[in-house]
Amino acid sequence: MKTLRDIGEDALIARLVALVPRDENPAAAPGDDCAVIDPGADSPTLLLLKTDALVERVHFLSDTPARAVGWKSVARVISDFAAMGGRPSHFLITLALPPETPVSWVEDLYRGIGDCLEKFGGFVAGGETSRVPSGSAAVISIAATGSVHREHLLLRSTAKPGDALFATGLLGGSIHGKHLNFTPRIEAAEWLAEHFKPTAMMDLSDGLAKDLTRMAAASGCGFEIDESKLPVTPGCTVAQALGDGEDFELLFAIKASQSENLLAAWPFRELPLSQIGKMTAPGSGQSLTGGWDHFRP
Repeated sequence: MKTLRDIGEDALIARLVALVPRDENPAAAPGDDCAVIDPGADSPTLLLLKTDALVERVHFLSDTPARAVGWKSVARVISDFAAMGGRPSHFLITLALPPETPVSWVEDLYRGIGDCLEKFGGFVAGGETSRVPSGSAAVISIAATGSVHREHLLLRSTAKPGDALFATGLLGGSIHGKHLNFTPRIEAAEWLAEHFKPTAMMDLSDGLAKDLTRMAAASGCGFEIDESKLPVTPGCTVAQALGDGEDFELLFAIKASQSENLLAAWPFRELPLSQIGKMTAPGSGQSLTGGWDHFRP
């Protein structure tokens, strides 16, 4: 009998999606950073849907400050909206907690959620609470709606061979604390969508090695990267930049002819922007291994 460890996360998702009814005319197929719903041609915006979960001892340690856990829980979702060129709107928070959890921990969790929503926008519209058995891991599940202007929608499946590849920020070393206090790149994403619309974009949650491979597969392309151009966090190795994950930076492709103008116009001087490679024809380029897979630790 095959187990989840045998097939891995991506293969599991492909199997599950095939088992359920799907929209025959989706605005975007399952597998992107957010689900996309088209409310009709009269609407200038598309609806974005996202769900995510944090699990104790997987996404945060038991002694992690609850306020930091709250920030991370919604910042991850906002990062996915940014990757699609959109903005968040309303959030539903589901908590599954052991009964011995201190009330003060839960209150601080919500303070962290509030900190993030006040900075980047969005409102808590409701949620649910449940118990898990004593001693079990806490689970924080976030569901959210958002929107994106029709002409600004960005997908991971639309890159073309020859497109230049870029990444924002620095990669690697998230385990040293960055994964708890990162900034979702929502302003940079909106600027890109308006001024240099990428041919494809996603956020880097599972590591460049894993996520670039996903973008290339979704777009029907290969890829090449120049490891000497990777924006490696000081004190980290190239291997960590490729595989650590939870950087929550933007990975995107644009037409190669736009590269120089983009670098010259980039207005976010405190946010590095690095040209790291290019998309190639299908079946060509290189391969990368590593990155985070929930079922293949």
